[in-house]
Amino acid sequence: MVDSAGSPNDSGKSFRERRAGPRYSLIAAAEIIEPVSGVRISGRISEVSRRGCYIDLLNTLPTQTLIHVRIMRDQGTFETPGKVIYTQEGMGMGVGFLDTPPDQLKILDSWIAELSSS
Repeated sequence: MVDSAGSPNDSGKSFRERRAGPRYSLIAAAEIIEPVSGVRISGRISEVSRRGCYIDLLNTLPTQTLIHVRIMRDQGTFETPGKVIYTQEGMGMGVGFLDTPPDQLKILDSWIAELSSS
């Protein structure tokens, strides 16, 4: 649930506490596709983990919306189905990855290994 200030309840602390794994700073281009309507939204990834990411963008989608995520950076492209977990109006949204294909997990794991060693 999001309060009137547009931030998750408990100032976002509960989201961080419930995360199953660490998140890493990653600045990369992102494209979000909402498959039902075909709407495409461009944004920027600011954090990533093996289970999800945070996407900076002005126009967010409603929570629970099923989406397709494409993250593009110099080291390749990562694509996976996902779901909007929470939104911060005018700022961005937290996305959980769903049923990521094994070949895409290899790409993500290589990025995380690179980010965790920096």
